[in-house]
Amino acid sequence: MPSKKDILDLHFMDARYKLIDIAAFLDRIERHEGEADFRFEGLKKALPILLSGEPGRAKAVLEALSDHSTEPAEKATMQGAFGAPQLPS
Repeated sequence: MPSKKDILDLHFMDARYKLIDIAAFLDRIERHEGEADFRFEGLKKALPILLSGEPGRAKAVLEALSDHSTEPAEKATMQGAFGAPQLPS
């Protein structure tokens, strides 16, 4: 079984890159004009989960960014997924 150091040796640079990429994405959103939508709010809501120290963070982030509605939409506005739950308007 690998140790924590083994995992850090193997995956630290990849995780570092991903965090820097997310920080750059958030900076881009915040420096542009206009209003962000529910997807930006969904990401900001999921970020504290990363630092929670609780087990199951990947699942918790996925759940925070998932649509838990059970009723079908009357009409699709697009084909595909939004990647975050749309807040009621």
